[in-house]
Amino acid sequence: MTTNEQPYQEQGSHAPHIKSRPITASLILFIGIITIIIGLISSISHGAADIELKTVWEAIFFFQEENVSHHVIQDIRLPRAIASVLVGAFLAVSGAIMQGMTRNPLASPSLMGITSGATFAITLAFVFFPSMSYPQLVFVSFLGAALGTGIVYGIGVGSPGGLTPVKLALAGAAVSAMLGAISSGLAIYFQLSQEISFWQAGGLVGVKWEILNIVFPLGVICLLIAIFLARYITILSFGEEVAIGLGQRTGRIKLFGTLVVLLLTGAAVAIGGAIGFIGLVIPHITRFLVGADYRWVIPCSAVLGGALLVGADLVSRLINPPFETPVGAVTAAIGVPFFLYLARKEGRERT
Repeated sequence: MTTNEQPYQEQGSHAPHIKSRPITASLILFIGIITIIIGLISSISHGAADIELKTVWEAIFFFQEENVSHHVIQDIRLPRAIASVLVGAFLAVSGAIMQGMTRNPLASPSLMGITSGATFAITLAFVFFPSMSYPQLVFVSFLGAALGTGIVYGIGVGSPGGLTPVKLALAGAAVSAMLGAISSGLAIYFQLSQEISFWQAGGLVGVKWEILNIVFPLGVICLLIAIFLARYITILSFGEEVAIGLGQRTGRIKLFGTLVVLLLTGAAVAIGGAIGFIGLVIPHITRFLVGADYRWVIPCSAVLGGALLVGADLVSRLINPPFETPVGAVTAAIGVPFFLYLARKEGRERT
């Protein structure tokens, strides 16, 4: 064992040996935060019209009411840039928790029906309650995320042979397609295609401070809870039997972990719609870099997820200016090949 790896021994002498790389994790956190800062500055300064860095600095710290560029930065670009970091962090942490609790390498909010459920609920809100406020919309998104999760796990539990990673992935894909089709049908019938397309494609256009003021404190609380649960999820990732043998109350851990996932994913969908695959890709990359200790996996996933999405959002604006490519398409271009690789690997391991 190298000096950059240490076993996880807090749960007693019979705890499983878990490789942890605190030095590597610390470097990732430091470099990731620097990358996020650079990404934020680039995201604010680049767009339909580029803005000089000096103007960005002045708009943030010396705002002038009569300056049009300052209004563009403060009212449009700054909230969008901050939202990209938050959404990326929320989805990455959600995926890390799901993969740790279920021991399913294919688990992620977009593949387990959580994202599609939240989008479906928002579609219903647009159809039947078009004047719904942002706080109400966020709450509806949480309910939809719970609905999608319940359907997927219900199908998995009720299938012959019980839950398996492949069955959950297939059920998630089927439920996501079903809820997406219903959402599209409702949008066409009620002539809401333009409004709903934003949520289905995934994007950060039009993010306002109003929704960030609601989601930010909630997200921070959920991230802190996730960090508190990290050491328990580490043990749970070795199997429920191991966790029970070490005296862990697995039911309670799964309950709180599921609530955190639903809240983080619901908040992410309320901000940016159905942005997929971040919750799948980032946790795998993080565990490869820092080991399987979730005390490091969760914070590093948050930082890497934020860095990835702020970069993807910038790319989505630079591909075909002045038009914007949905940021969900950019993340899908990264995530789909990765998902196919994992699915094929999982299939080989079970044959």
